[in-house]
Amino acid sequence: MAISPGSDAAFSSQKSTLSESPRSKKFPLTEEEIFYMNCRAAYLTVFKSSLDNIISKDQLCLALQHAGRNPSQKTINKYWTPQTAKLNFDDFCLILRKEKPTSKAELLKSFKQLDVNDDGSVLHTDLYKLLTKRGEKMTREEVNAIINLADVNADGKFDYIKFCKLYMTTNEQCLKTTLEKLEVDIKLRRQQFGSHMEGSPERDPSPVPKPSPNIIRKTDQESFSNKGDTRSSLLTTTREFRTSVSFTITMGASSKQNSKLTEPNSIKEWQCVQSKGCFFLEEDGEIISHQYRMQIAQRSLVYLTIKPLNLNVWVFLFIGKPSPWLSVDTALYILKENESQANLQLMCFTELRNREMFGWTGELGPGIYWLIPSTTGCRLKKEIKPITEEAQLVHRDETGELFLTKEFRSTLSDIFEVIDLDGNGLLSLEEYNFFELRTSGEKCDEDAWAVCRENFDTKKNELTRQGFMDLNLMEANDGEGDPRDLWVTLHSMGYNKALELTEACPFVIDIYADKCKPRIKTVHMEACSGQLEKAICKSVLNKGDAKVMDGYENIIVHTYKCDTWITSVIENKSDNKVIIHINNELSKNCVNNRGLDIFAVEVAPKSTMVCQHVMPLNERQEWIYYCVYSLIS
Repeated sequence: MAISPGSDAAFSSQKSTLSESPRSKKFPLTEEEIFYMNCRAAYLTVFKSSLDNIISKDQLCLALQHAGRNPSQKTINKYWTPQTAKLNFDDFCLILRKEKPTSKAELLKSFKQLDVNDDGSVLHTDLYKLLTKRGEKMTREEVNAIINLADVNADGKFDYIKFCKLYMTTNEQCLKTTLEKLEVDIKLRRQQFGSHMEGSPERDPSPVPKPSPNIIRKTDQESFSNKGDTRSSLLTTTREFRTSVSFTITMGASSKQNSKLTEPNSIKEWQCVQSKGCFFLEEDGEIISHQYRMQIAQRSLVYLTIKPLNLNVWVFLFIGKPSPWLSVDTALYILKENESQANLQLMCFTELRNREMFGWTGELGPGIYWLIPSTTGCRLKKEIKPITEEAQLVHRDETGELFLTKEFRSTLSDIFEVIDLDGNGLLSLEEYNFFELRTSGEKCDEDAWAVCRENFDTKKNELTRQGFMDLNLMEANDGEGDPRDLWVTLHSMGYNKALELTEACPFVIDIYADKCKPRIKTVHMEACSGQLEKAICKSVLNKGDAKVMDGYENIIVHTYKCDTWITSVIENKSDNKVIIHINNELSKNCVNNRGLDIFAVEVAPKSTMVCQHVMPLNERQEWIYYCVYSLIS
């Protein structure tokens, strides 16, 4: 959930500095503008331009420190994984929203719990236990660095009051320095281009930062959102465009569209397999999901479907309230494995629809196929609504015994339903490990699984639903009733503080074949990029409409539409990278996966990239896609 800039204590403390500018005297800066200016000031302290990318952990750490953060190594590793090649300015803004500065009151409160003598100090042994065992655990080296600070340590004790004062002063000084640097060099104010706030041109509003669609990987194209100073200056930059091309597509309301997906007449005689999975929304906006291998023994007619998994059927039946993720679009790309896993051939994808179900019918020959689920990201997005009351996970009875609350048990039952991939009502070690990888980043080995089977209810060497409940109760008891570790698990699975599933979409895949029984195996849980990006690009190039940039025959924009969404792909056949400016302002009743009406993308030479996915905001109404693609360089 995005953090309101108003809650950012360190950034808010800089209002007086910012308010001295002529612009802010006439038009007071909003909290969002203050947040954005601080983000930019910190970024430009490390980089020459907000279009430059962060290319190392050290650069990320340095930029965060200039923004008033003091990130631990674990925090850095959370945003810079082994697969990360670079981060852009939008990613940096998103990280700052998630990693808000700790206030002085919060710091003092944390240390005061260990201050047994109420004298403003903590024993080094207690400090080490606090910092390495609770919350976001620090490394031994990080704790030693604190203990070795001469000004706040003496006689085996840590003076946390002095430390908190030093910590806050250092953060404020970092922010002050970066803001002063930005004020001195006014040219830096005009280094970004793109998205803007609605408003009067004379107000000259600072732009509102929005998260980039995903953290850039080595196999992806670099993308960055345009960030400009005013609406008028943005629109006048069209004189710098070398050429433009536009698409206009009018789509009818979904209620007026005829269903195209129909079951084969003899499907009851076909053999069927089923597997479940889930889309998970990462902190950086990236979407990951389970991926599968399917084996077809002999040439067969095949019917494949994918749809969101409705966990709360009884809620819908008795209350009439559908699960919130049922409106999330789902698709399945089928790729055939040839000589190697790296050599995959796109066969088809589920483009036909019947309500929330998407499917495909056709003939497949014998062989191994990869099934890669996909969602556009237009509807599975970061939650922005505030949660007023946190759900209770555990409680104690009059004897002091710990129990899971009814609400938490219901949520755990839903989680069990999602991670029970084969739907047999039991968790195998393989299924449980997908859950462990998602929630803790680690796997459970055979020895640990044997201990689990000895202590919790199992059947056929697999964990039952009750066993899964008891396992979570044990974790609650290990934490002495502290629910923080339980919340880590819930957030990883897409739940918010009200126990609502808002940042994940479970789905179910059904596969029918008329000549043989298909086999399906879950093999990965990875980001929806790489092979998926290639598959989407190829499908759009094969099925979409193409327009060549006037005067630039090597730059082609491909647009594919189905009843549910529109996807555009940019193809760059030239030997040079190009920057394409995209403007969706005149579209009606539309939402795209980037969350921006105006942005720019960089396309590498001799490559194709998915530019955007677009869907209707309200499917019951007509929607108009109008997009202008302009070549900047």
